[in-house]
Amino acid sequence: MGIFVGKDSRVVVQGITGKQATFHTNIMKEYGTNVVAGVTPGRAGETVLDTIPVFNTVTDAMRETGANVSVIYVPARFAADSIIEAAEAGIDIVVCITEHIPVLDMVKVRRYLKGKHTRLIGPNCPGILTVDECRLGLLPTYIHKKGHVGVVSRSGTLTYEVTYQLTMAGIGQTTCIGIGGDPVKGMDFIEVLDAFNRDEDTLAVMMIGEIGGTAEEEAAAWIKAYMKKPVIGFISGQQAPPGKRMGHAGAIISGGKGTAADKIKALNEAGIEVAETVAAMGDLAVKVLKENGLYDTCHTC
Repeated sequence: MGIFVGKDSRVVVQGITGKQATFHTNIMKEYGTNVVAGVTPGRAGETVLDTIPVFNTVTDAMRETGANVSVIYVPARFAADSIIEAAEAGIDIVVCITEHIPVLDMVKVRRYLKGKHTRLIGPNCPGILTVDECRLGLLPTYIHKKGHVGVVSRSGTLTYEVTYQLTMAGIGQTTCIGIGGDPVKGMDFIEVLDAFNRDEDTLAVMMIGEIGGTAEEEAAAWIKAYMKKPVIGFISGQQAPPGKRMGHAGAIISGGKGTAADKIKALNEAGIEVAETVAAMGDLAVKVLKENGLYDTCHTC
């Protein structure tokens, strides 16, 4: 099953005529993603990859193809308007890959989305992949294996790494989602965890956090109160010096908050085991699954 996207998703690619968008659209199609339309203003009537029609607006694409999910590959200066356009058209899920979007632009997007039914993943994220059903974004397809563990991560690279480690351990996944590390973004941990909690096919969750902000601490409190499934954690940036940004705009320790130690403590107090190193993530997942009597179900090798 998985969460948010699947075999029934009808995808529109915003910025589809760009080089990177076309490249990744081809991968999406090869993976089985149902890409029904593309949008590039002024290019209506063209086709991409021989069969995908291009429209001037998301509204036009939805009206003609029934698209309900969007993935955005446009330059940073156009990205906020593209998100708002998709939400205004009534798209259910918007995945924005674009990085370097000005914070003020995203503040306006967040304000616009308030009260709307549209859910945003990103920006500055690797996207989402429901195994063997739908791939939106940048996630490598060959590292995934169908199974029963959900993955949610602030870090793009670590989304790939933990997924690969799970697959190598014979532990398949339902949906893998990178929420992005910008300080102002769409979905955060709690919204994704809630969806995994309600997904019958997901039996456990890997949650990868990083220094900066309080999203992991808030997620830990939510998990302690509501989560019915085991969660395995990792926090990156444990060696980061205070006050120094590490990779993501949101990955900065300041004012005595957002340290790796604080996040690990909060997760541990919520009953979540946290891997000590990147290399230990897969092994810890196997250990926790065995402790919870889920290993035989989740192990598919």
